Parts: sequence; structure tokens; C-alpha cells
Amino acid sequence: MSEPGLPPVLLWFRSDLRLADNPALTAAVLSERPVIPVFIHDDDQSGLGGASRWWLHHSLKALSRDIGAFGTTLVVRRGDAPTVLGALIEETGADTLHFNRVPRPRETRQEERVAGLLGRRGSAVHGHDAALLFEPRAVRTQAGGNFKVFTAFWKTCMAMPEPSRPLPVPKALTGWPRSVRGIDVEALGLLPTGVDWAGGLRAVWTPGERGAQERLTDFLEDGVIESYDSDRDRPDREGTSRLGPHLAFGEISVRTVWHAVRTLCAPGSGVTRFLTELGWREFCHDLLLHHPDMAEHPLRPEFRNFPWRSDPEAFRAWCRGRTGYPIVDAGMRQLWQTGWMHNRVRMIAASFLIKHLLCPWQDGERWFRDTLVDADAANNAAGWQWVAGCGADAAPFFRIFNPVLQGERFDPDGTYVRRYVPELAEVPAQWIHKPWNAPPKVLGAAQVKLGADYPLPMVDHTRARALAMSAFRAMSRS
Repeated sequence: MSEPGLPPVLLWFRSDLRLADNPALTAAVLSERPVIPVFIHDDDQSGLGGASRWWLHHSLKALSRDIGAFGTTLVVRRGDAPTVLGALIEETGADTLHFNRVPRPRETRQEERVAGLLGRRGSAVHGHDAALLFEPRAVRTQAGGNFKVFTAFWKTCMAMPEPSRPLPVPKALTGWPRSVRGIDVEALGLLPTGVDWAGGLRAVWTPGERGAQERLTDFLEDGVIESYDSDRDRPDREGTSRLGPHLAFGEISVRTVWHAVRTLCAPGSGVTRFLTELGWREFCHDLLLHHPDMAEHPLRPEFRNFPWRSDPEAFRAWCRGRTGYPIVDAGMRQLWQTGWMHNRVRMIAASFLIKHLLCPWQDGERWFRDTLVDADAANNAAGWQWVAGCGADAAPFFRIFNPVLQGERFDPDGTYVRRYVPELAEVPAQWIHKPWNAPPKVLGAAQVKLGADYPLPMVDHTRARALAMSAFRAMSRS
């Protein structure tokens, strides 16, 4: 219980929209002061795409309900965070701020501004670590620098003490008895206006801490993780965790996921592979901290001379899932319908844009940022640079996916393609990844007229590969 008359504590929520394993929340409660939970939305600083804005709306609604169960209110405001926090201190007499650090350059700069502004006013500012398993400041090479190769990075992490166990949800949260002005989540304008394109998202996702916990439970109890090492590459199977958006918005902590897997699952290749994927997330955040412009500029500087093409029509066809290559089109349509795309297909689709169409990888990065519900700034930029061959520990540029062979290998029966490219639903598996090669009788029986019902391939793979390699050699000579 807080003592009457004590000034309140501000608790600043950001990319940590949860109550469990929230060090800032725990510290605020342990202060035995009244707590004012606050979320500040800054349109100029958020960098959120349309799908992420939809998710944020519903995640904030869920957090508001969870905080309301304690008898207090989440104060929602919009504007410049340091300015808004300063105003809240003036209004309430709060003399302390708790928040969880966000290990991204933009947010780090924001934290420094907050600490400077509030510090000059005599307020205590406490930042806590909660976003990663291993804090970037602690993961360094023997020479004291940052890692360029994932294997060495993760080996170093695995030699460190195991991540801290997650904190429980506080048993009580004493709110500030006085009214503090805020706005409704709806007033942030995060939902789509005009055309409601979010129906597919609503059908698939449950944003919020409860939805995150349910997703983790299903992943572990349904035995998906046991075959994760093999099934994670199969878009025709439910072989992944789909925890990405929940982690991106901090509805569940990565420490919670880590320790749930380590505690509840028997050791095996699936568990090892899944934990390594959490390590890749750590690596991406480490890269972004050291390369703040990673979404715009290649980590390998020679790629700044790559002879990219400007082809808006080809880019639009790729975005709409109208390339004529079924596995690519299925992925792009899954993305538009659900706000998510299977990771293997992300690589195939990205490779197609970059190496078949020679469109700049930055264009694809921006499209994914706008349409993915799990559009994490670090993972997204690092992933695109990996496919383009210009990032840290990236695939070589000459690794050019053949979309037909990729489809036949990872979607052998065409189940995934049939789901998202329904015009090909009756095409036999033998031809579904290369319908242009199917005999006319087969296409007739499937009621498919290429060029009308479904497009012909916009480029020939062999010719596109040759052009991509020619462009790469031209860059290498410049």
C-alpha cells in the first residue's frame, strides 16, 4: 500500500505492452507510490505501417482492460514523448519515471532526451532492460567491437549466464486517485479509414498479452516445436510459432518464451533451432544499434553501386501477388490478407523482387514494413539485406532462388498455393508451381486460362538469373 500524500510515479509503456515480466512495472509497484501508467503515441516518431497501426490499436485496448482490472487507468496521450512526460510531471507532481528501454536507435535517442529534460527538472529517471535476452552492451567481440557473423555472436551469447527468469504480474497496482486527462485509443486514428482491409487480420490474430500467452501455449502444447527444425520451412504446415507480432509489441517477453521452452520442452533439434531463431532476433537488434540506417543503406558499401532498376509496374505486380509464379504470389497474397507471411516464403518473395526484377531491396523492406503485423525494424531490415547479399553474414548474391523448385520442395502438394491463389485450386500438384508448362487439357479441366484467370510469368527465371548475375558483376567491377 502506498502512503497517502506521496507523489505518484509515472510508468511509461512503449514496446512492452504487457504486465508479466515488465521490470519497469515491477519497480514502480515496489516503490510503494501511486502509479500512473501512460502510453504516448507520436505519429512523427512511430514509423509504424498500416498493419502495425491496426495491431497497436487492439493491443492498447487489451492493455487498458488489463490495467483496468487493477482499478486504475492507462493514460493515453499523443505528441512528443519528452514534452508530454514533462507536462504530466507538472500536472501530477510525479517525481519519478520508470520505463523499459527499447534497443533501437530512434528510441534510444528519445530516451536520452527524456532523461535530460526530466533530469533538469529534478525528476528521477529509471530505465530497465526487458526487450532482449542479452543486452547489446554485454555482447562484444574479444576486441570490444560488435559481431558481423551470427554464429560467433550466438556462441558468445550461449557462453554468458542464462537470461533472467521472467517476473510475475504484480499482485496489486495502486493508481493515482486523482483524475489525469487522457484520450481514447480510438482518437489515435490507428485503424483503417475508408476501405476496411483488416478483415483478414481480425480473423487470424488476437492482439494483446492474453493472445500472446495463448499463442505460446498452443505452440508448446500442440507439439509444433518438436518438429520445428523441419516444418519451419513448410508453408503448407502449421510449423512456426507466429509469436513475431506479440514479441514486436512486447505483449510477451522473449525471456518468458525462452524459459517456457527450456522448462516445458524436452531437448531436441526443434527446440535448439527455435532458440537459435530467437538468437537471430538478438543479432538483428545488435546490428541495428550499430547501423541506425540499416533500412536504407547496405552494410556492404559496394552495393551502393548496384545497378537497380526503377520499374513501378513490376513492383506493383509483385505487391499484388500477380507475378505469375504461384509460390511468390501466394506469399504476397497471404501478406495482404493476414498481415503475415511464412518466413521461407518471405525469402522466396524477397529474392524474386531483388534478383528477378532487380528492384531495390529498400522498396521491398518498406512494403513489408507497411503490411506486416510483425514489422520489427531490426528483423525486417536485416532480413532484406540478408537476401540481397549486402548485409552482415548474408547469403551471397548469386544464391538466386528458383521459385518453381522452391515451391515444389516446400509446398509439394500445392496446399499453400491453393489456399492463397484459389484460381489454381484445381491444378494438379505436378503443375501447380509451373502452370505455364501444364498441357492445355489439364488447364482446361482446372478451368484456368493463363493470361486471364492467372498471369503468365512476368519474367523467365533463367534469363532473369543471367541478368541479375550480369548486374552483380557490373557492380563488382565499378
